[in-house]
Amino acid sequence: MNESCTRVLLVACCLLASTAWAQDGSPGKGIYTCTTADGRKLTGDRPIPECTAREQRVLNPDGSHRATLPPFLSPEERAAKEAADRRAAAERIAQLDAIRRDRTLMQRYPNEAAHQRARLLALDDANKAMHISERRIKDLGAERKPLLDEAEFYKGRPLPGKLKQALDANDASVEAQEQLIENQKAEIVRVNARFDAELARLRKLWAGATPGSMPPLGELTKTAPPATPKPGASK
Repeated sequence: MNESCTRVLLVACCLLASTAWAQDGSPGKGIYTCTTADGRKLTGDRPIPECTAREQRVLNPDGSHRATLPPFLSPEERAAKEAADRRAAAERIAQLDAIRRDRTLMQRYPNEAAHQRARLLALDDANKAMHISERRIKDLGAERKPLLDEAEFYKGRPLPGKLKQALDANDASVEAQEQLIENQKAEIVRVNARFDAELARLRKLWAGATPGSMPPLGELTKTAPPATPKPGASK
């Protein structure tokens, strides 16, 4: 659609709006006023074509405000406005959610001692699992010793199938326990990183920062440096 056709349609919209206002039952004529993009203030007794893209105020004859006529939007402009409105609504929801999370965090941890107790409790399961695996590796070492002693009798010869199978099973069990230990070490690092990020946030909130004013915790932990060892973490 060319520019002249677009302008004709906009003027037609203005005339239709003017007719609607004239038929709304309000006493007296409406006075339309607006300010153009170049700063000119225009006034008329019907919607002003020069201000179809701008907000127009509708006044009563005594100069009091009756209503506001929104800009006439093209389909493209309307789609852009609706998209902007959706983004703004999503941002408002995200902000309210951030405020709620911060307030919940402060209620859960009213002070640093409470947060430290929660950290140690969260680390407890991983530490216990590591200790169990470490003890199991020691037991597997004890179980392996008689197998190695028996293997000495077959030095330079193939091991009997049963003995070889027992040694292989022992090796596999040790490897599995070592992998479990590595997994628990990684879990300890993850837990400490989460509590480090929470503590940094809580210290700001305790000091008076507004809930919801900081980036989400997920963004902080993505860039957080490796956690320093904390009490209760196995070495």
